Amino acid sequence: MPSGKTLKLVLYEALQLAALAVPVFVVMERFAGLMRDVRGRDLTAYWLVVAASVAYVTSAALLVWVPLKYLILRRRGFISEVTQWRPTALAYLILCTLPCFAIFAASSKVQVDRGLRLDRFAELPVSLVLLGLICVDLTERIRPCRLIGQSDSLDSDFDPPGPVLTQLERVTTVTGQLPADEGPKGPTQTPPQARNGGAPGRRRDLAAPPAAAAAYLYSSPLRRRSRSGPLGFLWRRDGRSEALADGFLFWLDAAEMVRVAGEPAVFYSAWVFPVYALAFLSALRVVVAPHNPLSASAGVALQDVPFCVLRVALIAAFGFVTPVLYPLKNVLVSLAFFYFTFLARLRIFRRQSMF
Repeated sequence: MPSGKTLKLVLYEALQLAALAVPVFVVMERFAGLMRDVRGRDLTAYWLVVAASVAYVTSAALLVWVPLKYLILRRRGFISEVTQWRPTALAYLILCTLPCFAIFAASSKVQVDRGLRLDRFAELPVSLVLLGLICVDLTERIRPCRLIGQSDSLDSDFDPPGPVLTQLERVTTVTGQLPADEGPKGPTQTPPQARNGGAPGRRRDLAAPPAAAAAYLYSSPLRRRSRSGPLGFLWRRDGRSEALADGFLFWLDAAEMVRVAGEPAVFYSAWVFPVYALAFLSALRVVVAPHNPLSASAGVALQDVPFCVLRVALIAAFGFVTPVLYPLKNVLVSLAFFYFTFLARLRIFRRQSMF
């Protein structure tokens, strides 16, 4: 009987392979139906497109996907040294997401040139492409974790490791607490004694400048949060479920942008090309590993700034085809990034204060 690790590996690889093949098949079948209708119910064009989709998926899987997976699982070649980005996600974007977005844009061009409005690819095809991206991202996020039992790779029921502000007190120095015996001829030195847990014969001068006399006291407890009773499950945390939620939130903005491309006014115009181009540019963020320090700057450069400009232009051209919440989110995230990354480091903002 195969082990649990083998079953988990087979499950993940089957899910990623399905995420690679199913969106391409569905999108190409819809495009084949569009070509059939455009050519006056010509079945030859339909089956040619379907056959081309089967040949493409087979070739991509056998020539690129399977060899890449073999190198990753066996840790062969340069793939074994890759830790800051995801080769699987990059291959998926090139093999699946890019062709699907190109077919969406091409279908718009075909219909506009013929003066027809038959299919906007706004329901199942777009949803499957986004779902495939989410599946590949989520499997890469939770791959190091166990599927049963307690999570062993992600934070679960522990408090955050950072310091927590508890109270404000005036801290006195150790030097000020050391007694000095006054004799008739002046101060006399006493034998060193153990104070504050220190060893005899050792003295640490921890005197601080007057400006730093008032300080904050921090604590960083790592005790497990536990609650009893019938509602104790409400206090339980699991990193695996949080990773799944973070994965869906990661793609929320890109999903809204792709939805806007399905609007009739946008789809049957030249604006559909920059929309899908920037949506693919935003999808490149998944190549950067979540623990990579470049993930924040990649999100701003590849998504928030371009999406903000494009959404403002779309609102100016077509009205409120997208909710105002999304351009406001892009603006706030971009401003916060530039402020805390550049402006907050200036000398004028580096003064000591309680903020």
